[in-house]
Amino acid sequence: MRLEIIKELEKNYLAIGIDQRIIHSEFLERDVIADVYMPTIPVDTTKLPLLLVNDGQDLRKMDFASILDPLIANGIIEPIMVVALHCGADRMMEYGTACQPDYRGRGGKAGIYTKFIFDELLPYIREAFGIKSFKEKSFAGFSLGGLSALDIVWNHASEFVKVGVFSASLWWRRKGYNDEGYDSEKDRIMHLQVMKGKKSSWLKFFFECGTLDETLDRNNNGVIDSIDDALDMIEHLKTLGYTDNDIRYMEIPDGRHNVETWAQAFPDFLKWGWGK
Repeated sequence: MRLEIIKELEKNYLAIGIDQRIIHSEFLERDVIADVYMPTIPVDTTKLPLLLVNDGQDLRKMDFASILDPLIANGIIEPIMVVALHCGADRMMEYGTACQPDYRGRGGKAGIYTKFIFDELLPYIREAFGIKSFKEKSFAGFSLGGLSALDIVWNHASEFVKVGVFSASLWWRRKGYNDEGYDSEKDRIMHLQVMKGKKSSWLKFFFECGTLDETLDRNNNGVIDSIDDALDMIEHLKTLGYTDNDIRYMEIPDGRHNVETWAQAFPDFLKWGWGK
């Protein structure tokens, strides 16, 4: 991986530099690899937004630098610092909802992962890059990493302004579909948190789904579950008072649960969130 980073740095980007940091987490009891995409053009760091990304290794696969660089260089979006966090071997335990694991016990370390973000990662970024405070902070992720990002933003709304949710595992549930008494309204954990929550007027939400994201259709309504789960989440947010001005939903025809589809959506996410 380090050799790949060195090769990447040899490219002549106009507006960004790429660095890799290895951060030892006492909470997670492992090293966390972080790819840092930093503007090289002059910018007041107090006006610099920060975007954290779960499953950051996927940004390498989509050649994220080639997506981000022209957007900043051509003034399409404002300069932004992106910290892409590679998942660990225990991904299914570290990502999830901090309030509780799912019905199979997955996500049991989600609370610890949240502590890593606030008590280790953010202090490290501020110290390592000499940035006392950011203009704003946002979080994004893919699949289970998208669920994790949404969970962290929703439960720490005072720290964030935007969240990007790509093919997120919003099916995350307290009971199995075939368990007695399963109820989508009561057993999808993230949906339940939002339904019981309250509006934070500054929060903005970006949801992406592909029409071929999966094949499951648990209620036989002709719509795949991942789209149903995303649309239901949007309805819950609107019930709290959020509007279409706060929410962007992007459905990609023939889009799949893969890096290629998320790469299609990411420029729209960046322009939606930080477009000039």
